[in-house]
Amino acid sequence: MRMLTYTRTTGFRHDSIAAGVAALRNLARHNDFEVVDTEDPAAFTGPELASFGVVTFLSTSGAVLDDDGRDALEAFVRNGGGFVGIHGATTTEYDWPYFGTLVGARFDGHPEVQPGRILVEDADHPSTEHLPSTWERTDEWYDFRANPRPGVHVLLTADETSYTGGKMGADHPLAWCHTGCGGPSFYTALGHTEESFTEPLMLAHLLGGIRYAAAG
Repeated sequence: MRMLTYTRTTGFRHDSIAAGVAALRNLARHNDFEVVDTEDPAAFTGPELASFGVVTFLSTSGAVLDDDGRDALEAFVRNGGGFVGIHGATTTEYDWPYFGTLVGARFDGHPEVQPGRILVEDADHPSTEHLPSTWERTDEWYDFRANPRPGVHVLLTADETSYTGGKMGADHPLAWCHTGCGGPSFYTALGHTEESFTEPLMLAHLLGGIRYAAAG
């Protein structure tokens, strides 16, 4: 399996992108797949994407594709290709409705980076089966403009009582999956810090999400 990892930003740029790319490359080396990373929107053509099983948006931001690239990505997923969104992917392509459905939610804001508690809602998914039922870690806890639950299968939720500044209340999804756009789509809001991409549980969470997306 080949995975295209896209890291273009036209808005905020996360310092952790390089660490994320390195981590995904390392996962690929140890799990029999290949990662090709790029910030070039010219990679989004039908023939180019046809050689990949999964496209990952790693902390992308802003408008990162032209109309032809949007059409190519949409066709790729509608034909069964897998999609993975990591952290800032929900800050991307705000004016493209299809992408909002594909990634599952739109970023709204976040408090400061701080420790918090994550609750596993589905312990049988490849991205969560290795996790403790309560997972405590430090990250940037994203709020979303609307709760994605009606259109996705929620995998992880945030316990807002464990940190300050959360605005979504008792039901605060952090990771989810769905097949509503064609191929399988997985998103995790985790991954703001460089340290995220050295944590064994986080890396296993990402690998499971990639495996889910690749099953398409």
